Amino acid sequence: MVDRKKIISSLEEIALLLELAGANPFKVRAYQNGARVLSTYEGDLAEGLASGELARLKGVGKGLLSEITALVSEGKSPTREELLAQVPPGLLEIVKIPGLGPKKVHLLHEELGITTLGELEYACNENRLMQLPGFGARSQEKILKGIDVWRRFSGRHLLSDAWELAETLRKRLAGVSGVDRCELAGSIRRRKETVKDIDLLVAAVDSGAVMDAFVGMEEVEEVIGRGPTKSSVRLESGIQVDLRVVRDEEFPFALTHFTGSQEHNTVMRRRAKERGLKLNEYGLFVESSQDTEKISCANERKIYQALGLAEIPPELREDRGEFELAEKDEIPRLIVESDLKGVLHNHSTYSDGAASVEEMALAARKHRWEYFGLSDHSKSASYANGLSPDDILRQHDEIDELNQRISGLTILKGIESDILADGSLDYDDDILARFDFVVASVHSRFGLSEAEQTKRCIRAVQNPFTTILGHPTGRLLLAREGFALNIDAVLEAAADSGCVVELNSNPHRLDLDWRYLRKASSMGILISIGPDAHRVETLDDVRYGVAVGRKGWLKAEDVLNTLGLAKLQDYLKSRRTQRS
Repeated sequence: MVDRKKIISSLEEIALLLELAGANPFKVRAYQNGARVLSTYEGDLAEGLASGELARLKGVGKGLLSEITALVSEGKSPTREELLAQVPPGLLEIVKIPGLGPKKVHLLHEELGITTLGELEYACNENRLMQLPGFGARSQEKILKGIDVWRRFSGRHLLSDAWELAETLRKRLAGVSGVDRCELAGSIRRRKETVKDIDLLVAAVDSGAVMDAFVGMEEVEEVIGRGPTKSSVRLESGIQVDLRVVRDEEFPFALTHFTGSQEHNTVMRRRAKERGLKLNEYGLFVESSQDTEKISCANERKIYQALGLAEIPPELREDRGEFELAEKDEIPRLIVESDLKGVLHNHSTYSDGAASVEEMALAARKHRWEYFGLSDHSKSASYANGLSPDDILRQHDEIDELNQRISGLTILKGIESDILADGSLDYDDDILARFDFVVASVHSRFGLSEAEQTKRCIRAVQNPFTTILGHPTGRLLLAREGFALNIDAVLEAAADSGCVVELNSNPHRLDLDWRYLRKASSMGILISIGPDAHRVETLDDVRYGVAVGRKGWLKAEDVLNTLGLAKLQDYLKSRRTQRS
């Protein structure tokens, strides 16, 4: 017998897909009505088709009858297959968010190019929906809550989300009576841009008390497993947390083991074996035919020293060249957040920010930065209320006034100029010449071929007015892959032209990817670590940029905004001189 529910469901899905595609409402209604008619039809669908009974039912026209026939005889509908190829699959997830019907999702797709939940979340965080009819601050809030609920069991999590949660748990466990040491391990400690779970390590004599505290935390939704030395839970956020409890003398070895990537740990064990030693999470041992002697190591540095290495920072433990430098004691001093003297990529209410220029500047001053670069969106970014030439003049007057009034911080005049499809920037040279710096970014036409996109970006970095190439690949973590791009060719062009490349600290981006940062800095390319802040609180996102910068081997001297104000102004002035 034909599966009636499956056919009805297929017709309902076709109606939904048609709405998402913006089809004629009458056509949508025809499929919706057809599904309702079949739900009340009591006969067998195959027999009804053969006898012509279905064709005589009110609401079943020729087109719908053809679809039902295909579904009954072949188990699939040509219209459904065609629509599935046409409608981005992410829209079928977005439409499940409470308050977002097909019409609104179609509007989001048409006006903002949104195709995935991650893109929708990013748009909400940047107030992009405020300009659309039927949306506002409250609806953005509801959408974000809906996305959070959906994502609870999605499998991977942004570094920012997992790190914040992990630190909360770590501090709580560190306060449990009898705990000697408590640290994060795993991919969070290595600062991977997305993580699957949280690893916590505790040194304590009484593991039972620690486990009681762990499984009893208010964030715990499910206890997956509990034992004397390891327990696993799933939090309300959906992320899994694994806790291991060891003796204090085992702690450095366990921390080293549970921090390193599989590849890094393989090399560590091999080096130990080459020296007649055995290394595991419990200790470092001298092996002989008669006895096994344990080597005491008070910390990770001592473990690396025992293997003929300088200590390798957790972020670098990926077996990507760290051992060669550690053997020669040439591991560089990696950048730290306090090295930053200011930030250059930020937005205000002039475009799509949520705070005024003054509010953003005062918040930046609290970071003890010397300068704050304002770079609102340019005129072609209509989705972000991009600035007209008159807006620019008005903003620059305001910046001049604020620089007279606010002490301890200098506001620099910048713009985030859209890179147009042909690689040009979207202001004339006389307008671009007014800025202290220009961040050039791709915000549209992501579907260009690799050759076209590469040519586009190369032309942009070769533009004498481009100071910084913003979020170079356009990726959104857990939401959208970067656009097709020969990044090596773009980096070569940046090196030749002296263009700075951004490490965008927005936790949804973290772009340029850390895997390319070391190469870029080795080519002499300066990196700008910018928060891309649209709110006062997101100025703090620089911590994620610095973390990923460390993972990409960045040193302070590799980063543009570690320059003090005077040196930065000299650098920007020299760039302007080169332009002229």
